[in-house]
Amino acid sequence: MVWLFARGSAARARKVRCLLAIFLLGPWAVAWASESPAPIHIYLDADRTHNQASAIAIERGLQVALDEADNQVQGRPVALVTTDHRGNSLRAKRNMEQAFNDPSTLLVMAGMHSPPLIKYRDYINEQQMLTLVPWAAGGPITRYSKGENWIFRLSVDDTKAGQRLAAYALTDKHCKHPHLLLERTPWGASNQKSLTAAFQGKLPIEPPTSWFNWEVSEESARIMLRSIVNSQADCLIFVGNARDGITIMNAAHSLAQWRTIPVISHWGITGADFSKRVPHATREALDLSFLQTCFSFNAPDLPARAQKVLNLASTRYPGIRSGKDIQAPAGFIHAYDLGRLLLTALNRISLGDDMPTNRAALRRALENLPTPVEGLVKTYQRPFAPFSHKAPDAHEALGLDDLCMARYTADNSIELLASP
Repeated sequence: MVWLFARGSAARARKVRCLLAIFLLGPWAVAWASESPAPIHIYLDADRTHNQASAIAIERGLQVALDEADNQVQGRPVALVTTDHRGNSLRAKRNMEQAFNDPSTLLVMAGMHSPPLIKYRDYINEQQMLTLVPWAAGGPITRYSKGENWIFRLSVDDTKAGQRLAAYALTDKHCKHPHLLLERTPWGASNQKSLTAAFQGKLPIEPPTSWFNWEVSEESARIMLRSIVNSQADCLIFVGNARDGITIMNAAHSLAQWRTIPVISHWGITGADFSKRVPHATREALDLSFLQTCFSFNAPDLPARAQKVLNLASTRYPGIRSGKDIQAPAGFIHAYDLGRLLLTALNRISLGDDMPTNRAALRRALENLPTPVEGLVKTYQRPFAPFSHKAPDAHEALGLDDLCMARYTADNSIELLASP
């Protein structure tokens, strides 16, 4: 059985279970409580307020992977403890501290936002808290060279994303004067660096960049967009999350002169309700495409594992009847695959009562998985390795060949475009 706790309720929930058992079963409950193995805690810290779809997708993907293992590890139940940082880095730090101070915590799984992980990367590694990343794409997140690296990612890596976005802009959209529109955060800065490098030598000049702050107003967006149009841009590369993407795309659609400029987006727009609040007609008029990894539940012929996973998801979550019902599918897909790698690594170590010792053994096991692990995106052949400055991708499970472009269909599902 997997127990799911809300933020700060883990201890209370344990007390309630024990008291209820004692009340109902009397002395037998005392013996049961003393013999039952303590649950292992996996914290899921994500933005469950402003980008709820991505947080829920990550939770469900990991849950389905755990379902395949009967929701236990070496006879010990797994408890998922969810926390909500609401897109705020300081709140994320407090949630990290909560997880770090819980003696039952085995690891933390992060959400879609890169800024908390970039800002507190050193802190995470200094605390030796194993952290798995199924969404956040900021390049610096997994590249810690001051000591042991405790962060592993199975997701888009912006050091590769820039290459895919730039290649698509130049080859598929035939852009001569691309313009970068980036959120003013460490994630935006990471993308400016990777995109500028990807375009280097392929354009006469470096692409100009415009910046916006979170929660930009539609009027401010129009002012920026008019300036971009007047700069003779022939395509826009957008890096931002769904909330600001909604504002900016609807603002662009309101400008008649924008209709001939295709929009190429990073995948942050897929983390919430973007497709519901930017209608299909608007998306078509903007010629909107965006980054994804190269697997979709909406493919016509699903592999056997993918169909099995979809069946499990449908059983646990009645609202999922087909792949089209999985919102923010990248979060589900990556969290499931990370769960598969995690369980494989856990089967190679002996879990004890000391969680720091367990985490250290698990980190080594993740870096040395000897056998292939079948996932949704691909079959993973030693996805991780010991990190060093000579091996900067050692904690990245995916590479450039795993990145594709996609678009929303009329029914708001995601359709992959031709593979690279």
